[in-house]
Amino acid sequence: MPRRMPRRAWPFLFSERWYNGPMRRESDLGNWGHSTVETACPLDCPDSCTLAVTVEQGRIVEIDGGHTNPTTRDFICGKVRRFGERVYGEDRLLYPAVRRGAKGRGVFTRVSWDEALDQIARRMTEIKDRWGGAAILPFSYGGSNGLLTHDTNDAELWRRFGTSRLARTVCAAPTGAANLALYGKMAGVTYADYVHANLIVLWGVNPSASGIHLVPFLKEAQHAGAKLVVIDPRTTSLAKKADLHLAPRPGTDLPLALSLHRFMFENGHADRAFLDEHTTGADRLRLAAEPWTFERAAREAGVDAAQLRELAELYVASSPALVRCGWGLERNRNGGSAAASVLALPAVGGKFGVRGGGYSMSNSLAFGVRAAMWMDTPEPSTRLVNMNHLGRANCNPLATMPHQNLVLQGLQRDDLFTVVFEQVLTDTARYADVVLPATTFLEHYDIAKGYGPLTLQVVRPVIEPEGEARSNPEVFSELLSRLGLGEAEEETDTLMRIAGRMPDAIGRELLECGAATPPHGGTPVQFVDVFPLTPDRKVNLFPEEIATDAPAGLYGYQPDPATDQYPLALISPASERTVSSTLGELRRRAAVVHMHPSDAKARGLAQDDPVRVFNALGEVQCPLNVTVDVRPGTLSLPKGLWRRSTFNGSTPNALVPDTLTDLGAGACFNDARVEVALLGRH
Repeated sequence: MPRRMPRRAWPFLFSERWYNGPMRRESDLGNWGHSTVETACPLDCPDSCTLAVTVEQGRIVEIDGGHTNPTTRDFICGKVRRFGERVYGEDRLLYPAVRRGAKGRGVFTRVSWDEALDQIARRMTEIKDRWGGAAILPFSYGGSNGLLTHDTNDAELWRRFGTSRLARTVCAAPTGAANLALYGKMAGVTYADYVHANLIVLWGVNPSASGIHLVPFLKEAQHAGAKLVVIDPRTTSLAKKADLHLAPRPGTDLPLALSLHRFMFENGHADRAFLDEHTTGADRLRLAAEPWTFERAAREAGVDAAQLRELAELYVASSPALVRCGWGLERNRNGGSAAASVLALPAVGGKFGVRGGGYSMSNSLAFGVRAAMWMDTPEPSTRLVNMNHLGRANCNPLATMPHQNLVLQGLQRDDLFTVVFEQVLTDTARYADVVLPATTFLEHYDIAKGYGPLTLQVVRPVIEPEGEARSNPEVFSELLSRLGLGEAEEETDTLMRIAGRMPDAIGRELLECGAATPPHGGTPVQFVDVFPLTPDRKVNLFPEEIATDAPAGLYGYQPDPATDQYPLALISPASERTVSSTLGELRRRAAVVHMHPSDAKARGLAQDDPVRVFNALGEVQCPLNVTVDVRPGTLSLPKGLWRRSTFNGSTPNALVPDTLTDLGAGACFNDARVEVALLGRH
């Protein structure tokens, strides 16, 4: 294996003007006294913060907000502020190892990188020779990776080797399918323009837990007189400050949105001039909305019809009016149609064309940068496996995938050779045959792309890798070489190659300045600066290409899957402690399930009772929190839990069916229907 180049000897890549700390020259890395270095956060959050990391004697002592991204305003979330606990934590993987003994209970023995990579290359070759490349499934999700550490050398390896393909649909697939079909993922309203809105609707999103830098802009808008509406089954901190809060049953956002459309079409509030010039399919959307009166939608969703009417009247009367469509509403059987109906509201209501008006969702394509630009190998026609069906087909899938117990059964198979490349010893890693230590974003180069604010920044290492940890590009490049599929290259060479293939000198600016200039000043106005990226440049309100995939038809409602045996809806919202499952190892106490007092009383349960949350798929044992902050009939357990966070080693995913959403074949996490009883009571 080629000798790794010490970081202090890496080529000088960047100009001095974006360095706050000392230049990374021959004497810098590994010999620092005290310095503060700017980098960027690539974790799965819309904000993409600039970070200022203080390092003493080569160790991180403080992580705070930096200056390059003005939207993040020099402050950061508590999750990233404590990221050093992951870097130096007891669960950190520091060297390659192979398992001796039973899966899940064996002991890992340290080996060299050469030994580990040789074994992986040998087994991959044996499997391909015997069963074909499709017998190998690369399983990952890129939410917390940037453009360099995801879909570069790794994707080239899988394509050239002919492995099975993975449909990464566990998150954002239904909303992404809806956004792409309706608008081509047109850039949306960015945080800085929220202050111009007179009405802001937060639909299925809780920025206080997943995108905290939006919160100050919301406060500014309210201070300036904007009305705030929150649609969420829970009474979040923002819901408590809202002018109107609707708490629907999980999975019923679709009829709520359709009732708003019906109101606008039936009462002359639809913008006919805009619909005629800029949209197609408006009449079919109107037909789909026609059955959904306020009364019917309110009954189905479990909300007050008068509140629903208040929302409709407020929306049509307000300009600029802004809808922030989140990802919480997609995680059920109606998720894609729900997202499409919410995203269609500004088109029907004529809310575009003014600063602070329209919709806000994902701005991931605003720079026009896509992985296809640096892919040299076409995708093979091997089998496509939906990651939500990992349990059937056989990141940290044991903590993140539906039907957890089925996934666990698969990982326990003796005939399954499993390699886990991770930063820490995750639940999944305990079932691996080989574990490889990965660098964190504070130890490698990357390119972070924000999907809230319009940002594209270089992530640069602030410390040497702990132990023998190596980066994704380096390890996959080495495997390409060992399998005879390509030449090994340094991480920095991969960075230069990727940046060099970006359009409009974006890559050159990244390398010279550390960040690219955002288009439209970072604050595009929809239908003034940006327009739909659909083939006809129009909003497609009834896109046929996705309508044929929906089991009940596009905008067709599928009823609640609750039964008499399992009547309660279990949701798993984003947590203020983790980024998906990242940092889940730092949770010190058992997670609690949140239940409304009326549901607790009906079951004879009280605060802090140890309970079992169960259905036919599994059971989660944990303490109970009785609170009015969750609506009746709905339970809440945090997203991203590890098995150590419950009494019995199961997480909410053990109760989630591996059924798929109506559009995008996404996960139906919020379709888990359960019952709750005192632990020990059956």
